[in-house]
Order: sequence, then structure tokens, then C-alpha cells
Amino acid sequence: MELNNAIALVTGAGRGIGAATAIALAREGAAVGVNYQSNADTARKVVDQIRSNGGRAISLKADVSDGEQARAMVGRLVSAFGPIDILVNNAGGAMPGTIDQITEESWRRGLAVHLDGAFHCVRAVVEGMKQRRRGVIINLSSIAALRGCPGNFAYQTAKAAIQGFTRGLARDLAEFNIRVNCVSPGLIDTDFHAALSPEKKQMFCDQRVPLHRFGTPEEIARAILLLIHNDYITGENVTIDGGLTMRIA
Repeated sequence: MELNNAIALVTGAGRGIGAATAIALAREGAAVGVNYQSNADTARKVVDQIRSNGGRAISLKADVSDGEQARAMVGRLVSAFGPIDILVNNAGGAMPGTIDQITEESWRRGLAVHLDGAFHCVRAVVEGMKQRRRGVIINLSSIAALRGCPGNFAYQTAKAAIQGFTRGLARDLAEFNIRVNCVSPGLIDTDFHAALSPEKKQMFCDQRVPLHRFGTPEEIARAILLLIHNDYITGENVTIDGGLTMRIA
């Protein structure tokens, strides 16, 4: 898919991977909807940066776990720029706690953002993609889906489900020339890992990540662009983690 004049929606795009992805898409010519749930200032900064570089973008407030809000958000983007060609389901958040610590409310809220959010956004854009026989959907998972991590089982559950969601959609939508892929980042230098102490970050780099550093949001954004550009990739999960989860015979 060529990005010049394409229309893209990136959820959770006010910061981190979402912001880097929105900026990268706009740099290649796409008009971008920058979704946020509560922090209008961060989303506005992303939009301002895109516009200052000659790109097109608007900020879109919506809680994607709410189907009505997701549909309204898509409607606003379509009214502003036209039919959506690219959807990046990035909205999410931490879900800490062991099975006896996490509350039912936190469990349901986390799954609603990660899973229901992706479901609602796909439902909101897919009919238009089918009609035009054109579309790319990228879902954000995590290496957490591939390995155990203490006190993180709920997040791992949600991200593993996103990988199954991706494969199922990819199979169902292939006949309409709609491709669906997944990206699973590792340790990325974003606010998500801000709670880690410098000592713990250094330990991860020294002992667990073969490339001995955290990744950047821009490196994840470049992988997302690769999956958008290559018209013969669908149903795949691309792990980007500096070798942390590599399997060596």
C-alpha cells in the first residue's frame, strides 16, 4: 500500500509507540487521526508536530472500549479526511497484579481496552474497507504474550488474545484484500517502562537483551510501516525485542 494520501487511524497515539507511528505515517503522506482517551495536550502536540512538517492530522477523543465512542471517532475522521485505509490498534495499558491481587474491575477494564477496543475499531472501519477492497489493520501485542513475567498475567492474557484475534481476522478478511498483522514489541523506552529503576533497566540490558539496550518507539513504528507497505504479508506476528525471546537450537 502506498501511503501518500492514505487515511490512517492510530489509537492511543498521544505518546510512545502510538505517537511515533502517527508521525511516521504522516511523514510518508498519510492523513492521520490521533486518538486519545484523556490527555488532550499530548495528542495536540502530536498533531501540531505533524502539521508543522506539512502533514495532515486531527486529534480524536474516544474511549475505544466503548463501541459507540469508537464508531463516532471513525465517523469524525471519515468526515475530515475520507474513508480509512489503515487502522493501528495501539491503545492499551498496564494490568499489574497476581491472580489474587488484581480486582475484577481492573481485569474487566484492562480486557475492555485491549480487546474490546480493537474489536470496536475494526468493526467501525471494516465495512468501508470491504467495499473498497483495500485496507491494512495492525494490532499491537507484546512479547509478554510469549513468556511468563511475575505479576503480569492479565496483561499477558490480553496480548496473547490479540495475536489470536489477528490471525482470525486475517483469514476472514483476506478475500477482501484486507491484510491484518500484529507487532509484538519487547522492552521499549516509553512511559510504560518508566516505573523500572535505572538499575533494573541496566540489568535487563546486560543480562537479557542480546543487543544490550531498550528499543525506541520509532523502531516499532518502522516495523509497522514495513507491514503496511508489503502487500504479501498477512496473519503474521512480528516480534521486535532486540533478541530477548529468540530461540536458539
